[in-house]
Amino acid sequence: MEKLTLYLKESYHELVKNVSWPTAAQLQESTIVVLVTSGILALIIFLMDVMCSTFFKNIYGVW
Repeated sequence: MEKLTLYLKESYHELVKNVSWPTAAQLQESTIVVLVTSGILALIIFLMDVMCSTFFKNIYGVW
């Protein structure tokens, strides 16, 4: 039980004292970057899907 208590104390100390947490502004900026990048990638994949779908419909005459 003593080892577990020591482990928990050291873990808490490390999380509170040693970890450098990002600021709210940094988190907001990172979130915006992720959302914009995800949106751009989703748009690219959507456009590729539409182009491939149109291509195969024209080639094979599938409607």
